[in-house]
Amino acid sequence: MRPPPDTSTRIAPIPDEALGPPALVQAIAARRGGTLLNLDRMLLRSPVFAAGWNGFMGTIRTQLSLDSCLRELAICTVAVETDAAYEWSQHAPEFLAAGGSEAQLRALQEPDPATNSQAFDATQRAVIALAQAMTREVRVPDAVFDAVRAQLADPQQQVELVGVIASYNMVSRFLVALQVPMEDGTAK
Repeated sequence: MRPPPDTSTRIAPIPDEALGPPALVQAIAARRGGTLLNLDRMLLRSPVFAAGWNGFMGTIRTQLSLDSCLRELAICTVAVETDAAYEWSQHAPEFLAAGGSEAQLRALQEPDPATNSQAFDATQRAVIALAQAMTREVRVPDAVFDAVRAQLADPQQQVELVGVIASYNMVSRFLVALQVPMEDGTAK
């Protein structure tokens, strides 16, 4: 991924002393294992928006039938396509935890990972191609969706995959537009 053109955040994430409302902060932290990310601190600038985001994204992260490795592969593909380094930093470890490999993460950053049959199986290549098409062009060519359909026969999983890709395009656009800083303080 190329570095962002500007390294300063556009709006500062809310500091600890200004966090609120308490019940919402607790709910978000509980979903995150007890901590808040800078993304959460940015979202909390609008508590109503943060509450909706937390519920929606929590469902995507924990309640879908779609294989978690495929979900994280799709998210990492979106991160590469949108140059969302923050999203990559959060989801590359999730991809590894779900069964992906370091070699696959490296291959995702190569020019055409959707054709890399050494790093990815047919299902993974179909997921990557769909994520690329949805992120780059929005409209998905029939051949790309047909490849997904051939690998994921269950329409529920097809819908969930499209939903994950669409949702994480929203996340990356939020992160990149506001230049949300990494947890180490660098803006990405």
